Amino acid sequence: MLTTVDLKRSLCSLFDVNEDAGGVQRVVMPLEYSGSSDRIVVRIRPFAGGYQIDENGEAAFYAALNGGDVDADAVTRWIEELEGTPVSIGDGEIISAIADEERLVAPYVFRVAEAAQQLHAIATVRTERQTSDFAEVIKQAVKQIATELKINFESDYNLPIAGGLRADAVLFAETPLIVIAATNSTRLLEAEVIHMQYRVEAKPGKVIAVAQSQQAVGKKQFERALYYTHKALVYDNSAFPALLTSELSGSLQ
Repeated sequence: MLTTVDLKRSLCSLFDVNEDAGGVQRVVMPLEYSGSSDRIVVRIRPFAGGYQIDENGEAAFYAALNGGDVDADAVTRWIEELEGTPVSIGDGEIISAIADEERLVAPYVFRVAEAAQQLHAIATVRTERQTSDFAEVIKQAVKQIATELKINFESDYNLPIAGGLRADAVLFAETPLIVIAATNSTRLLEAEVIHMQYRVEAKPGKVIAVAQSQQAVGKKQFERALYYTHKALVYDNSAFPALLTSELSGSLQ
């Protein structure tokens, strides 16, 4: 039978507390930012008048990385609603609270973690819709080229390779053009895996990964994809059709 002691021990084990330089305590919470596996980390920084509890600006950073908008009106209203609470958001978009007594440290850790989760959720609430819209824009652009050049085209195509990966669109030329709407870093990585799998299985195909912006997928990951796909690029409405046409030149069935 589960006892109160066992339950307390189990709950406490979910929190990872580490001591960093300068007496800073780093608490890795069992909470995650919505839509990701990134856990919320809260830091407790001692100073002469007490303790600053903050999340080091990571909520805003992860929100931006996931295509969120920390300057959105909804975020501004949320920040205004923080007035009168122990939590505030300051320079560097860091969410923090000041505890002038040790007894307030633990509850303020939870208040900061809660606010971090809220900021991330509010800033990224439209991301899923925007992601869907961007993928649809890519599919329609590819479809238009397929129609103009009178070649076969499919969207949401299950690729004939190991792993069951999917392309947002495929143009069936002699060397198929496989288009991936890289809506986030994970999808960009899938484009790299598809490219490598086609090479391993010696299948004809050019993988083109199209990102809405470098920020949406991460600058480092985007630069890596330049080497591990046929092409990785940021979407440009006027240039994209010309690029597809150029890639298809000489390889139409």
